[in-house]
Amino acid sequence: MTLTSWLTIVSICCLGAMSPGPSLAVVLKHTLSGGRQKGIITALAHGAGIGLYAFICISGLAVVIFTSETLFSVLQWLGALYLAWLGIKGLLSKTSPNQILPEVNAQAAARDGFMIVFLNPKIAVFFIALFSQVVGTDTTMAGKIIYASTAMIIDGLWYVIVAWLFSNPRWLALLQARVVWLDRLFGAVLVGLASKLAIDLV
Repeated sequence: MTLTSWLTIVSICCLGAMSPGPSLAVVLKHTLSGGRQKGIITALAHGAGIGLYAFICISGLAVVIFTSETLFSVLQWLGALYLAWLGIKGLLSKTSPNQILPEVNAQAAARDGFMIVFLNPKIAVFFIALFSQVVGTDTTMAGKIIYASTAMIIDGLWYVIVAWLFSNPRWLALLQARVVWLDRLFGAVLVGLASKLAIDLV
């Protein structure tokens, strides 16, 4: 493992983590409805999911997913259905007298953070493409662990920062006052992403 190859991993993982998508919507949803703690739990679970995929890919197990068209397709459809389910839940949010959504428990926040990653096999493809540029026959096990851990830490840290910033007490109350409508907005985004994925799969 060289410094150049590690910096390549860092730069690409940073760009990947910061790209807007369903993961951002899920972290924001739990942050606004459950506060900083639930947002951070979602972020850490998401990072754990990324780390799992990274370790699987770098150890070569993801080749099974990549070479099995049926398994890959099943995971893609499950991912689309999970996004749609989350989105529909958001769209069906109802206004309460104080406009505050009921908090989900920590287990549900962790589940959503992890599953939004686990049911997206394209992440495996991403890591295979990424690691194939820096991992060779001379790469040690320690080097592989460092690469995979780097991806996990960057992703988890980015979403922890997102949860921390959006749960700032100075304006969290303002956001929570509109959280039902924000939840519906996030729901629409997730349903749209699920629909796009389903269309691409047809």
